[in-house]
Amino acid sequence: MSKYKRHLITSALPYANGPIHIGHLAGVYIPSDIYARYLRLRGEEVVSVCGSDEHGVPITLKARTEGTTPQAVVDKYHEMIKRAFEEFGMSFDIYSRTSSKTHAETASAFFRTLYDKGEFIEQTTEQLYDAEAAVFLADRYITGTCPRCGDERAYGDQCEACGSTLAATELINPRSTITGSAPVMRETKHWYLPLDRYEAFLREWILKGHKEWKANVYGQCKSWLDGGLQPRGVSRDLDWGIPVPVEGAEGKVLYVWFDAPIGYISATKELTSEWEKWWKDEQTRMVHFIGKDNIVFHCIVFPAMLRAHGDYILPENVPANEFLNLEGDKISTSRNWAVWLHEYLEDFPGKQDVLRYVLAANAPETKDNDFTWRDFQARNNNELVAVLGNFVNRALVLTEKYFDGVVPEAGSLDDYDRETLSEMPELRRSLERNIETFHFREALKDAMAFARLGNKYLADTEAWKVVKTDPARVQTILNIALQITANTAVAIEPFMPFTAEKIRRMLAIGHIGWERLGEAGLVAAGHRIGTPELLFDKIEDAQVERQLEKLAATKAANSQTAVEVAPQAEEITFEDFGRMDIRVSTVLEAERVPKTKKLLKLTIDTGIDRRVIVSGIAEDFTPEQLVGRQVLVLVNLAPRELKGIVSQGMILMGEDTATGRLALLSPDGAVINGTKVG
Repeated sequence: MSKYKRHLITSALPYANGPIHIGHLAGVYIPSDIYARYLRLRGEEVVSVCGSDEHGVPITLKARTEGTTPQAVVDKYHEMIKRAFEEFGMSFDIYSRTSSKTHAETASAFFRTLYDKGEFIEQTTEQLYDAEAAVFLADRYITGTCPRCGDERAYGDQCEACGSTLAATELINPRSTITGSAPVMRETKHWYLPLDRYEAFLREWILKGHKEWKANVYGQCKSWLDGGLQPRGVSRDLDWGIPVPVEGAEGKVLYVWFDAPIGYISATKELTSEWEKWWKDEQTRMVHFIGKDNIVFHCIVFPAMLRAHGDYILPENVPANEFLNLEGDKISTSRNWAVWLHEYLEDFPGKQDVLRYVLAANAPETKDNDFTWRDFQARNNNELVAVLGNFVNRALVLTEKYFDGVVPEAGSLDDYDRETLSEMPELRRSLERNIETFHFREALKDAMAFARLGNKYLADTEAWKVVKTDPARVQTILNIALQITANTAVAIEPFMPFTAEKIRRMLAIGHIGWERLGEAGLVAAGHRIGTPELLFDKIEDAQVERQLEKLAATKAANSQTAVEVAPQAEEITFEDFGRMDIRVSTVLEAERVPKTKKLLKLTIDTGIDRRVIVSGIAEDFTPEQLVGRQVLVLVNLAPRELKGIVSQGMILMGEDTATGRLALLSPDGAVINGTKVG
């Protein structure tokens, strides 16, 4: 970091179509805040920017659901998110929004610069159109079958099952989410950023220049580049967003993934008149904190935009995290399956740092992780209360008891004293190394190791026994214990700022700079400490049960809610139906398709032959559950290649609209393979 004068930290802009949940916090915002706080403690010049992403289809979908306007939606959720972040202790220098005038001007000017330089391709193409609603369908208004993994719930821009980024026209059997009808193709004009022009640059910049990036980020970028980049649309047919600032673009707005990252620039503009030094000076180090679903936009699309513009720096690192699940199930806004930040703050007042600690300790840095309320309780009671809280309380209470709250002089040190004190600089080095390489879970262990060191020291030296025979020795013991306490406050501050402040208040000392971490003289002899109090209290079973009951009620409501059934598809004739050859078949073999989450390779006896079918059902069925089962197969469906395997047919499934789980359609009792269904 020494070659840089300053650090620009960006955090993914949350959509203003709902509250913040723990998945957002663990994936993006807690890592971002840890890093920003650490750099500030080191005396670095830092700007941390974030804001609400207020354009795009999710906003219009939410407005349609709530029977209101997109502006009303973003106003509501922007304020909710901003307040929750502030109460949670996020140290953004600014939390802005993309509906601001500054952002509209910045995004329009950015587009216009690229347009005037001839960086865009202008094309009239056929796109999906809902004739019944008389609108072109933006990505999230279209669902269908993913061409990569076969999942039938893919959106027009992304398959959430396999993580593939898609074009809406790639979907198999697309459907409008507005009317449920099958869309038609209709001509429309749009502007495209030719990513293929930047492929060589991106390959050199990422694959050769940034091998230090996290494996999940580097690997996803390499996969995209190896697959060949294609022009990407930067405009959409919508009535909500920033109008495309050129003639002949009526009714068209900037695509949200062109618009949103420019929000980092506009937020910096709102923060300071010196914004250009943060965006145009090579001595600024920019780091993007994002979730894994945003990797392609921050590592491929946005850098290509910045490169095309020519005036801006590029990110130095993009430490994306994986996803956090809740009680073994994927967090889902639509199913209300989440722990919402604003509700947590109401249910657990004053316990911001408990959630910050638990999510940092269980951060999904290399793989998806799971949050459970039992683990939350255990980490609070067994680590925060029993380790950190216990050590600080003992050091302060013993000082109050034996020396009337005055820090005693340290006498001569024995070997164990020196050995204990020598561990603190080592812990500091490990802590710094882990934070600077974005290994925040390990860094948190290093920070907590200061408290563990203090606990062990007090337990081994037994001041409460020694005081009866050697009071002078107890002076040294408690002086050292208080030095470790002060060091602990410094070490944990990036992770638990409220707790660090509370420790300083009990020690009655001011803020201590990071440069002093590891020193043995942070609290002067003769200094009077404040009143000791508990840092943390236990979380009782009843509190956890209330949270589990809330989730159980959510699950029950999801299963009981009358889900709107998709409308009837367009009519077909009996002859159309007669062309479908559906046969009772038996699954002979089943195995997972390597490197996929959803796909199973099935060997099927159709009664007329044996064939292979690839089906996207691995999250609902294990291979063992399928072998020997009779299923219904559409045998005369044209073959398709999935992950290098030719799939000959389709197994007929049903989907529980309340839970999203798939169900096999099977005959009632054993039937001869090859029996026709009709």
